[in-house]
Amino acid sequence: MKKERFLYKEQTSILIAVDCIVFGFDQNELKLLIFKREVEPLAGKWSLIGSFIKPDESINEAAQRVLSELTDLQNTYMEQLYCFGDINRDAGGRVISVAYWNLMKIDPLNDRIQVRNHTAKWVTLDKVPELVLDHKEMVSRAIQTLKERAQHQPVVFELVPEEFTLPQLLKAYEAVFQKRIDDRNFRKKILGSGLLKATDKKDKTTSRKGSFMYKLDRNTCKKLLKEGYNFEI
Repeated sequence: MKKERFLYKEQTSILIAVDCIVFGFDQNELKLLIFKREVEPLAGKWSLIGSFIKPDESINEAAQRVLSELTDLQNTYMEQLYCFGDINRDAGGRVISVAYWNLMKIDPLNDRIQVRNHTAKWVTLDKVPELVLDHKEMVSRAIQTLKERAQHQPVVFELVPEEFTLPQLLKAYEAVFQKRIDDRNFRKKILGSGLLKATDKKDKTTSRKGSFMYKLDRNTCKKLLKEGYNFEI
């Protein structure tokens, strides 16, 4: 029996895109990755990074492709955020966008952005310019989701180096929650969580005495993810 290939040929085609809200942490601030849009409409305006989904890839694969085409980082934290499908959201046509939010470590010596044909840059959250389409709403939803995840999952560790000091981790949490956090309470809670594994190294870039460096204890992390925990601060 001959297989029918175009069972839905009489239906109207709708384009599907992915947009990535990429966060990084640098100089004690949470930053957003944006670039100059390259296609009409609104070419040259600031935008999130995104692309239409290819016929031979899944939505998740498309999101991974978008990220790898712009950066040289692999296996960064990625989570699907929301489906944006308002009828008139894109003047270029009927487009549904599946948004993802990402966390990546910013190398202080090289921000790891492969410019290629892109005009990309990191901006602090208080300096985000006007973005195209509904990308401002995407960013707002992603920030709120990040705050919620940070209360119950160790996602903030995705923003700091593999080895870090407590002051570095504190600044990352302050950047995510966008508020000052009491240093004494933070140390007590994070050290009591069992999430940290001490190293024999010290970071002496900020003082002669230096600060001890820690790593994330992956075993405890998996256990707490399974059991659940509250890191509200």
